[in-house]
Amino acid sequence: MSVHSHNPLTRSSSGLMVAIILTAVMMVAETVGGIVSNSLALLGDAGHMFTDIFSLSLSLFAIRMARRPSTSTKTYGYHRMEIMAALANGILLIIISLVIFYEAYRRFVSPPEIKGSIMLVIATIGLLANIVGVLLIRGSYSESLNMRSAFLHIVGDTLSSIGVIVGGLLIMLKHWYFVDPIISVLIGCIILMGATGLVFESSGILMEYVPRDIKLEEVTKTMLAVSGVIDVHDLHVWTITSGFHSMSSHVMIDDCKISESSGIIRELERMLREKHRIGHTTIQLECENCEAGMVCSIMTRDEGHGHDGA
Repeated sequence: MSVHSHNPLTRSSSGLMVAIILTAVMMVAETVGGIVSNSLALLGDAGHMFTDIFSLSLSLFAIRMARRPSTSTKTYGYHRMEIMAALANGILLIIISLVIFYEAYRRFVSPPEIKGSIMLVIATIGLLANIVGVLLIRGSYSESLNMRSAFLHIVGDTLSSIGVIVGGLLIMLKHWYFVDPIISVLIGCIILMGATGLVFESSGILMEYVPRDIKLEEVTKTMLAVSGVIDVHDLHVWTITSGFHSMSSHVMIDDCKISESSGIIRELERMLREKHRIGHTTIQLECENCEAGMVCSIMTRDEGHGHDGA
C-alpha cells in the first residue's frame, strides 16, 4: 500500500507559547480589575482572554499534531487538525460575542457606577501585552487558517483593550457610564465579524468546497492547453489544509505510447502548480481508441509534500 507523506508547513509554535503566557497573566489582572472597577468592558475583555488561552492552546496542539507523520490508515496525516481547531475557535468567538451583547443589554437598562481610573490602568497594561502578542505571531498569519484564527484572537484582544482605554477616559472625565456597554457592543461586533468569516472558511474546507481562489473553468482551460489533451472531465479540486490544494480528474488524450503519456502528465502538473498552486494531483489518462472503460495510465503526484506513485 502506498502512503502519501506530507512535510508540514513551518509554524511559529514558540511565539504562540509566549502569547499564551502573556494572555494568562493579563486575564488574571483584568478579572481582578474588572471586579474592583465594576467594568463590564474589562470583564468582557478578561472573558475573551480566558477563551483565548483555550483557543491558542488548541492552535498550538493542532500545529504539533499536524507535524506527525502520515500512516497506513491516515494517509494525509493530521493536517485537518488545524482546520478543526480554526472551526472550534470561530464558534467559540461567536459565543463570546453573544454573551457580551447580552451583558451589555443588561447594563444599558441599569448602568452601574464604574471606577474609570482602575479600568484605564489595567486596560493600558493589557494593550501593551496584546501588542507584544501580535508582534510575536504576525509573521505566521498567512501560513494557515489555524494561525489566522490565533492571530484574530490576539487582534480582538488588542482592539478590546483600546476600546476599554477610551471608555475609561470618558468615564473619568465625563462620568459617562453608559459608554462601558457601548464599547462592549463594539468589541462584540468586531469579534463576531472575524469569527463568522473563520467559521465559513473552515467549514468550506471540511466540506471540500473548491478553494475560493480557484475557478474550475480556468483549471480546465489550463489543462486543455497542454499538447495532446483532448478533454477533461470528472474534475475535482479541494483543500486538504491551508495552502495545500488537491485535484483529481480524468483526462482524455490522443492515442500514444505510455512512455509518451508521462510527458503529458508532467506538463499538466507543472501548469497546475504554477498557475493554480495545486500541489497534489491525481490524473487518470484515457484515450478515444482504448477499449471501453480501459485506463491507459494512472499517475499520482504530490509536489512539495512528498510523493508516492499509484
